[in-house]
Formats: sequence, C-alpha cells, structure tokens
Amino acid sequence: MTDQLFESSAAATADCDNTEPLIELRGISKSFGSNRVVDKLDLTIYHGEAVAVIGPSGTGKSTILRIIAGLLPPDEGEIYIAGQRRVGLIEDAQDPVGIGMVFQQAALFDSLTVEENVGFLLYQHSTLSHRQIHGLVEEVLEMVGLPGIADRYPAELSGGMRKRVSFARAIVSNPQNPTDRPAVLLYDEPTAGLDPIASTVIEDLIRTIHSGHGCRSYLIVTHQDSTIRRTADRVIFLHRGQIQWNGSITEIDETDNPFVRQFFSGNVEGPIQLVQ
Repeated sequence: MTDQLFESSAAATADCDNTEPLIELRGISKSFGSNRVVDKLDLTIYHGEAVAVIGPSGTGKSTILRIIAGLLPPDEGEIYIAGQRRVGLIEDAQDPVGIGMVFQQAALFDSLTVEENVGFLLYQHSTLSHRQIHGLVEEVLEMVGLPGIADRYPAELSGGMRKRVSFARAIVSNPQNPTDRPAVLLYDEPTAGLDPIASTVIEDLIRTIHSGHGCRSYLIVTHQDSTIRRTADRVIFLHRGQIQWNGSITEIDETDNPFVRQFFSGNVEGPIQLVQ
C-alpha cells in the first residue's frame, strides 16, 4: 500500500485526540408515520473506537447509521461531527471529517465494472486522470484481498466478494483532498447472508481496516454473535429506539442486564417481545 491513500498508522494516531468526541448525537428522535423508531437518543463515539450497535430487528439501529451518515434527517435533536454541529444532510454542507458507509446489500451498479463501482465518486467528482483513479482502485482492491478483479462485473462475484468491493468503495479517497479520507466507517449488517467462513473473512477485514490506519473509528450494526465478538470493543444495546445497555465486549457474558441476557440466549421470555 502506498502513502497516497492513507497516512501511516503512527502518524495518524499522533494526530488523534481520543478525549474529544468524534460523533455526538444529542436527543435524537426519528419517526416513520406513527412509529417512533429512535426516541431522544444520546450517543457519543470517540476516535479509534470500534462500536457494535445491537438489538432486535426494527429497533432503529440502521436508522441511526443513516442519520450519522447524513443520509436521513432526524426529527429532533442535534448532531455534532468532530465538535461541529451538522445542519441539514450530507449534501448540504461537508462534515469536518469523512464518513463512509457500507450498506447491508453491497449496492453495486450491475452495469459498471468493479473499477467503475469503486472509483465512481472519483470519476464523477474529482479532476484525477483515469490512470490515477485506476491506480487508486487497484490499491484498495488489493487492500481488501481482491487484486486483479477491476474489470469484472458484480454478477461475476460471490456475495463475500461483493461485500469486499463495497468496502473498497467506502475507503477509496482522493489524495488531492485529504479531508475526503473517511475517519469513520459505518457498517450495516456486513456479514448478513454469508456463510461462517466468508463471515470470518469480512470480520478480519474490518479489524484490519480499523487497526491498520491509526484513529479510524467504526460503528457496526449486526445480529451475528461472531461478528459482535470479533469486531467490536464496545457494545451498545438498542431497544425501542433507546439505549438499554452500554458496555465493553468482555462485559457481555458478565452483565445481568435482562435485554442482553435474553438477546444472547435466544430466550423468548424476557423484556424483548416478538412483534407479531
């Protein structure tokens, strides 16, 4: 990997202030019709954190990711990115740090090659030459373990490969504009639908991306036990749009919190009730 994509881990870490919040959600609420999926939620993420957001389906986890990404406006509350209040959506004003998102479905353009998918924003919104973009795409594809596939189409790839291509698209950045380099990555169910071996590959990749580039932080929404334990340092349990538990990964098996105990045991009896 060359220096043009990322700073070295040591240099990036030196520039990070782990005591100042990277992302702050204050009193965030969001409803869809009469369904209030996020309810006056407060959440703080610091530089270098690896955070899993877990909980039953339909409790607002993916909604929170989209609000953080600037793709969805909250109904109430304030959002601060690196201390700067965000007003509007991501297209209204640039955040002080880059935020990348990997969707549950790889969301690749079927009619475009892997190179065109990964380099899409660079082709559309930079003055880089085709040769420069090709070089950047090749570098990030190698980083995610997919060298030499730039000319393939999504239909030619397995589900796990498509996931990794979507990772490459999230982390590629314009070296002429360092602020484009994502400081935060948001993952929405990155191992959903994958077999255990493919899941392990994705989990290891997430950790590699995180640990190899200094202060890079991420939030990951997942239901999968192995993904929670292999990718997260801190866990936030969400139920009915509110945080019911917040603790380290090592505390999962020690806590008496009834929501956490029921979730990991799969018991139908408890505070989490199946919605019919």
